[in-house]
Amino acid sequence: MKNFFSAKVNRKVAGLCILLALVICVGTCISGYLQYRDSIYERYNNFAYEICEVARSYVNGDKIASYLETGETDEEYDTMAQNIYNLYRHTTLYENKSGIYIFVPDCEEYTCLNVFDVRIIEAEDKSIFEIGCVDPIGAEHPENVVGVYLNGERSSDYFIHETKFGYNSSAILPVFDSNGNPTALIVADMPIPYISETLNQYLVTTILLTVIIVAAFMALFISIMKRTVTTPLNVIAEETKAFSQDAKQLSAVLPTIKQKDEIGLLAGSIYHMEKDIQDYVENITSITAEKERIGAELNVATQIQSDMLPSIFPAFPDRKDFDICASMAPAKEVGGDFYDFFMLDDDHIALVIADVSGKGVPAALFMVVAKTLLKNQASFNRSPKAILEAVNNQLCENNSAEMFVTAWMCIFEISTGKCVAANAGHEFPAVRKANGDFELIHDRHGFVLAGFEDSRYTEYEFNVEKGGTLFVYTDGVAEATNADNQLFGTDRMIKALNIDSSAAPADILENIKKSIDEFVGDAPQFDDITMLCIKRM
Repeated sequence: MKNFFSAKVNRKVAGLCILLALVICVGTCISGYLQYRDSIYERYNNFAYEICEVARSYVNGDKIASYLETGETDEEYDTMAQNIYNLYRHTTLYENKSGIYIFVPDCEEYTCLNVFDVRIIEAEDKSIFEIGCVDPIGAEHPENVVGVYLNGERSSDYFIHETKFGYNSSAILPVFDSNGNPTALIVADMPIPYISETLNQYLVTTILLTVIIVAAFMALFISIMKRTVTTPLNVIAEETKAFSQDAKQLSAVLPTIKQKDEIGLLAGSIYHMEKDIQDYVENITSITAEKERIGAELNVATQIQSDMLPSIFPAFPDRKDFDICASMAPAKEVGGDFYDFFMLDDDHIALVIADVSGKGVPAALFMVVAKTLLKNQASFNRSPKAILEAVNNQLCENNSAEMFVTAWMCIFEISTGKCVAANAGHEFPAVRKANGDFELIHDRHGFVLAGFEDSRYTEYEFNVEKGGTLFVYTDGVAEATNADNQLFGTDRMIKALNIDSSAAPADILENIKKSIDEFVGDAPQFDDITMLCIKRM
């Protein structure tokens, strides 16, 4: 895998380098060619003008008209021809079969009357070069040629044109008579193929040198890139992959990459990241283990709390004169609500439902203490008022956490249905008369347990008829909240109780729970939901 990754990266780098080299080569060659082309055209054109200047010095401009008029030459003409020919033989024009010639332009027809052409001396067919021969002006812009004749000045343009003698770049100068008037034009042709051959030789040489130089530079560049970039990156990638497979093993190679650039910074950052990840994994492992331990202990606490509450129903299967059922659904693993019921004798049963302030483990611990004290006091005293007052004072002792309990307690006489109850800041109980609906009993509340020492509570009595039912609950029922922050409330609770008011206690609790669940929907449960229901048969 390492070799594959390295080869892949190197191929990409090499490909980019080759592409860069091609761009440099093409750009260098084109730029050099264009500059050299302009230079070579200017140089050869100036050379042609130099030849033209020398040749013009051999020409007598006063006799041009007589040569054309008579068609006859003289000794001076022959001397001119020989001098121009000797000049011609010692230039590249001769090697390339170009010419030096003199003509008079027709400014209207853009034709030229031949006066002299150096090529006539060696030509087999001399008729095409004889005096008076008419040819078209071969320049691409003949008006510029005529302009040289009329103005008597050298043009700044290059005269590049195709003639029957080839593709040439011409130097054109006016020939003057003794009065300074132009009488003819003298032309020296520089063959374009010769110039092109020179340019091609330059282009080939430039390309070869450029390729060699760029190739050497690219080879050096690739070598440096491989040593300083791709190889360290390969190492970083492999070390990162190895750490991802085994986070317990820190890289021993990354700290050795000490380049003072982005690669070195990357290696150092990844190494520090590996250390941070390793520390984080160790912390998470420790936290997870601690959380699992706490979770296991909370599960045990939940089971212990559940075991402390009466949870087997029917609770008194041998008794046919009453039926009782209770439930608690804690908001967390353990809750602060509790209920209890226990027989005081064959005709009296104690009923308790309470709600400890707060949630979770602290509330559950306080709940255990409160439940134990209430049951212990009930075994000594049959008065709910006295039981609550005694337990209140006991809970106030060493209550540094300042927790408190709302509680409702009742001594239920089974044979008569007489109930003696006391309320320590708890919810109102609900009672159903025989063949009737549930209604709340708005009793007088005392202060919560563990609030103040020596608090006093008031007892009150009510009666549960045969076939009637008593229902008590914690505030988690009425204060169950839906997604719109609306409370379930006591009105909905009474309505749910009266869905089937004559039902058995277990069914009544199920109806309440179902109504709460439908109302709350997907909203989370914030409070313990505890209910107790007893029916007199």
